[in-house]
Amino acid sequence: MKYSTLAAGVLTATSAMAETPELTVYTYDSFVSDWGPGPAVEAAFEEVCACDLKFVGAGDGAALLARIKLEGARSEADVVLGLDTNLTAAAKATGLFATHSVTADYTLPVEWNDDTFAPYDWGYFAFVHNADEAAPANFKELAASDKKIVIQDPRSSTPGLGLLMWVKAAYGEEADAVWAELADNIVTVTPGWSEAYGLFLEGEADMVLSYTTSPAYHLIAEEDATKAAATFDEGHYLQIEVAGKLKSSDNQELADQFLSFMVSEAFQTIIPTTNWMYPAVTPAGGLPAGFETLVQPSKALLIPADEADVARDKALAEWLAALSK
Repeated sequence: MKYSTLAAGVLTATSAMAETPELTVYTYDSFVSDWGPGPAVEAAFEEVCACDLKFVGAGDGAALLARIKLEGARSEADVVLGLDTNLTAAAKATGLFATHSVTADYTLPVEWNDDTFAPYDWGYFAFVHNADEAAPANFKELAASDKKIVIQDPRSSTPGLGLLMWVKAAYGEEADAVWAELADNIVTVTPGWSEAYGLFLEGEADMVLSYTTSPAYHLIAEEDATKAAATFDEGHYLQIEVAGKLKSSDNQELADQFLSFMVSEAFQTIIPTTNWMYPAVTPAGGLPAGFETLVQPSKALLIPADEADVARDKALAEWLAALSK
């Protein structure tokens, strides 16, 4: 009798576990790190979803799309989080993504009306440097200086791709000449953001491609005011990070629930001090103390998503040519 009761309990527990749906979200490595948003987002969503949220790190942002293309409809992902507007047109062209019904009062610098991808944060690319050292005021001054920089590979990293688009948006047909001048300033090109920022912190370079919000991390988390973002007078390129669900997902309703949760107060309050970006929907309590100290670009640069494919291919060719000489 005791055996029967025990067996029934095991069967009941096993059945309950089997009925718990699992939502798989592909994202970039820093999102799922111990210090990134992933752990807090996972805990907060699982409180309301009656599910198991599983984040899978897939390198840096631009590597996400490559993986989804490779896996196609066989992908285990339900949601992809970490693309940006430089990649959304290419992502839509795969035919792998479904439309969404997310609505939110976005506080983005631009209007948002994409029915396939929903934004969760945004920021401006910038070169971060030690605050006690003078910084160039634009790309041409940087190229003419002896400053050593670390950047990310645009083929695997969204910041790396953002830099290419930044130079292209600022200089147009002169972009190749700018890269030719910048080439000898580049110490190395890393696969992703984390590696590049780590090299900068280790003193391997004077400046690193990152975000205007990066100094907030040092100020708030470390009480360290020794890092600053250089303000470039050409303007700064805007990055809007987004998520979308896959048509092949067996968890369409749960994926929709996650995307709606993504723009909620519970998710958005996590972003500023874990992903160190601006939230797509400003929380009711506003931004954390310290964000008011960040530099504010005088001009925002952004190549429209539907033009990004053509601009990206040309910018990448110019970059490769410059670095190969």
